[in-house]
Amino acid sequence: MVARLSDKNPVIDADTLIGELVPPSMFDEVSFDSYIPDPNEPSQAAAVAAARNFVERASKVRGGKRGFFRKSAPPQGIGLYLDGGFGVGKTHLLASVYHSMPGPKAFATFGEVTNMVGALGYADTLARLSDHSVLCIDEFELDDPGDTMVVSRLLTELSARGVSIVATSNTLPGQLGEGRFAAQDFLREIQKLSSIFETLRVDGPDYRHRDLPPAPEPASNADLVAQAEATPGATLDSFDDLTAHLAKLHPSKYKALVDGVSLVCISDVRPAPDQAVALRLVALADRLYDADIPVVVSGAKLDELFTPEMVAGGYRKKYLRATSRLLALSRFAETAAS
Repeated sequence: MVARLSDKNPVIDADTLIGELVPPSMFDEVSFDSYIPDPNEPSQAAAVAAARNFVERASKVRGGKRGFFRKSAPPQGIGLYLDGGFGVGKTHLLASVYHSMPGPKAFATFGEVTNMVGALGYADTLARLSDHSVLCIDEFELDDPGDTMVVSRLLTELSARGVSIVATSNTLPGQLGEGRFAAQDFLREIQKLSSIFETLRVDGPDYRHRDLPPAPEPASNADLVAQAEATPGATLDSFDDLTAHLAKLHPSKYKALVDGVSLVCISDVRPAPDQAVALRLVALADRLYDADIPVVVSGAKLDELFTPEMVAGGYRKKYLRATSRLLALSRFAETAAS
C-alpha cells in the first residue's frame, strides 16, 4: 500500500529545528566559482563580487566577536541584500556565502524564520542564533506586515550582537520599480540595520523556465496510482485530504513531513479554495523544491493551483514562486518517468 503524507505527524524538537537551518541539498556543493554569471547581465557578476566581499568582511566581524576581550560589546554585524527576479541564482550566491563562513551559521527562508519564531518563541530563537557568524535568509517577503516586523526586530537584535545577515528577495524581472520599492521597504522596516545594508539588484531570466515547455498535462487517476505503486518511497494523497492535513500541522513540520519521500503524487488537484489553503501549499512547495522531490498530479494543472484573483493580490510573489517551483518538479517527474 502506498504511504500517505496525510498519515504523517512529525514531532520536531528545538535543537532539530535549529540544526535544520542549512541550504537545500541541491546547493550542498555550490560555490562562488561554480556560479556562472550571464555575460548579458552585468549585475550578476557584480553580485558575485559583492557576496565575496561580504564573506571577507563578515569573517572579520566574527573574529572580533570571538576575540580576547569577550566581555566587551561585539562589533555590529554587516548586511547584504540581493534583490531580483526568480531563478537568477540568488540562492546559489546565498548558499555560497553560507558555505564560506565559519560556524555556527544558519540558512533559512523567510518563512522558516517566522515559523521558527512561532514554534520556539522570540526569546529562544534570539538566544539560539546569537552566537552565529551569519544568518542567511532566502526569499525575504513583505506581504505580511506582522511577520516583517517580527523578523526585522530579530535581525536588528542579532546584528547588534555581532551576527552578520545576508538576505534575498524575489521580484519579477519586468517589475523593476516594484523590486526597488520592495528593497526600500525592507530597509525601512529595519531602520537600525539600514545603514549597514548594501543593496544590489540581480537581473536575468528565470533559469527554471528557459526553453522549457508549459505545464505537463495531469495524469489520469489510474496512471497516478500505478506510478505511485511502482515507485519506492512515493506517497499518494488526494488534494482534499492533503490540504486538510496541512491545516493541522505547524509549517515548521513540513520539512520533516516530506523527509525520505521520493515522489509526491496528488490526485484530484483543483484550484486552492481560499487564501489559507493556498499559502500552506506555497510552504509545502518550498519544502518539496528544497528537497528536490518530483511531483505528479491528476485533476487540474499545477499552473492552475492559484486562481487569477489570488495571483493578482498581495501574495502574488509567493504564488508565482510556488508555481515556478512546482512546474520544475513536475517536469522533473515527467523526465524521470520517460
